[in-house]
Amino acid sequence: MTTGSRAGPAHRPGPAHRPGPPSGQARTERQRARRRRILDASTELAAAGGFDAVQMRDVAESAEVAIGTLYRYFPSKIHLLLAVLEDQLERLRATLRERPLTERDPAERLAHTLKRAFRSHQREPRLAQAMMRALQLADASARGEFRAVTRLTTALLVEASGLPEAEAARRLSAIRVIAHTWHSSLLYWVAGNATLAEAHEDIETACRLLAGDAAPIE
Repeated sequence: MTTGSRAGPAHRPGPAHRPGPPSGQARTERQRARRRRILDASTELAAAGGFDAVQMRDVAESAEVAIGTLYRYFPSKIHLLLAVLEDQLERLRATLRERPLTERDPAERLAHTLKRAFRSHQREPRLAQAMMRALQLADASARGEFRAVTRLTTALLVEASGLPEAEAARRLSAIRVIAHTWHSSLLYWVAGNATLAEAHEDIETACRLLAGDAAPIE
């Protein structure tokens, strides 16, 4: 047993002596946390007041970041709301993995998936309106964010379909059409130009494309 005279505080390693993460890693973690706060603040503002309620200065204040920092992450409100849309799609993907679909038919699986998404939009209609308007207004400056949303939507639907990889690749055009129909139906619904029943019907019609060969017309 050591005694106090032989092992003073200088000999006992404590928190101050433990190596921390490399500075680059710590900076990356802080950046991730900052980006998360920005997305959460934007989501809350959009859910409360829609597209017009998402003002960059309000987002910066709510996320506790400098306005210049916010613009370094997201050059405009359109870029920001497209990132929110991508984040919401990632959440849907995670939900589908946590609660797997039970349907065996790919068309039914996709219809179920998109109706599940619509239920979340029903709970937050102003958020849905803000995201869809950003998608509609995206220009060349937001091409990267727009493509990220498109890629993620397609990947989510491929995964939800349950199709084998080769079969999903063969039916990729049909899956893209389903994605376009989903976004269009949502856009019409949040604008009040289509009922929920009509949106669901259009989605179901599009999903039935997976039942055919979807061969290109020559």
